[in-house]
Amino acid sequence: MPKGKTVVLGLVTAKRGALESKDRLKRRIEEASGHVPIEQPCLSPQCGFSSTVEGGDALTLREQTAKLRPVAETAQEGWG
Repeated sequence: MPKGKTVVLGLVTAKRGALESKDRLKRRIEEASGHVPIEQPCLSPQCGFSSTVEGGDALTLREQTAKLRPVAETAQEGWG
């Protein structure tokens, strides 16, 4: 990975309400740091929450917020 570039790790699905644990997110970030310096990756959901009811995978605002909370907390704990 070229110096100064950022790698986005889409480790959280926006398609299902099941929550990913912060421990699992941290393990996956550690795996990525074996390939790029820890300063280069960032953490993100795999895609936005723009799915529609027709698509069958709409998440409520409460579910979306719950999905984003561990992303923000893990990023704060990992990169401060």
